[in-house]
Order: sequence, then structure tokens, then C-alpha cells
Amino acid sequence: MLKHVTGWLAGLSLPASTLAAPPFPLTKTAAEWKALVSPAAYGVLFEHGTERAGSSPLNGEKRPGTFVCAACQLPLFDAAHKYESGTGWPSFWQPLAGALGTSTDYKAFYPRTEYHCSRCGGHQGHVFGDGPKPTGKRYCNNGVALAFVPKEQALPALRT
Repeated sequence: MLKHVTGWLAGLSLPASTLAAPPFPLTKTAAEWKALVSPAAYGVLFEHGTERAGSSPLNGEKRPGTFVCAACQLPLFDAAHKYESGTGWPSFWQPLAGALGTSTDYKAFYPRTEYHCSRCGGHQGHVFGDGPKPTGKRYCNNGVALAFVPKEQALPALRT
């Protein structure tokens, strides 16, 4: 516990530039993102918010397909890797290769692994070590940060 508190306190003492997100291949201004996504999606994706558990229709989505980033439309998860975690958020045991980046988040006063879209940096959720085999991971995603594309539909073009 002391290790976690010490890490959190150390994070608070770092200058803001040290904590800044790395550059991502796709960057837009806040106004540009706000014109492309809903206010709720913007709050999660770019202000690191969290939607209320059980509020996303994507939690019940069971069709074959692909979950893409709601901001830039990068494919993030195959629906075959989705499972019911009982948390109230869409959960996956594995992302698509190269789709996500991670960082450490101390907002809950202990370190958590946050993950984001590797293309636009949009916050998606947190990954935990209590998922099913074969990975043992639970990628707990905000549904509002995703869009679902059924298998029979073409994936949308990536936003530029």
C-alpha cells in the first residue's frame, strides 16, 4: 500500500509537461473532436471521464463484428474477444494487435493501467488482471468511446 501511495504522491509532484500524453499519429483540436463525437464521447475520450455502468447498449452487443474507436474509427477489438464480465461495461480479453497504448493512472489513489487508442490517444478504459483465459486480462471499456460495426458491413474509413 505504501508503494502505491508513494507512487501517487510522486506523480503529483511531476511538472505537467512530464505527465503530458505522447504525440499520436492523428491529432485534432478540442473543437475539431467536439464536432465529430457526442459530448458524452468527448468527455470520456479526451477528458478521461467514465460513463455510468450499465448505460451502454454496446454492453449487450453479441453479434460478430468489430469495435472501433468512436473518435478516429481505428479497429480496436474483435467481437469474438468480448465477454460478459458482470461489471456493466463492455469487456474484452484481448485487443487487436497494435490498437492500444497504455499509461498509469493514479486517479483512484492507486495505480491502474489505463489504455487508449494508439492512433488518436482517445481514452477507452482500464485493463485488469481478472479476465478469462487465455490472456487473463479484462479490458474494461467505456461503450461511448466505441462504435460497433457488424461483420456484414465494411469498416469505416479512418478519420483524417
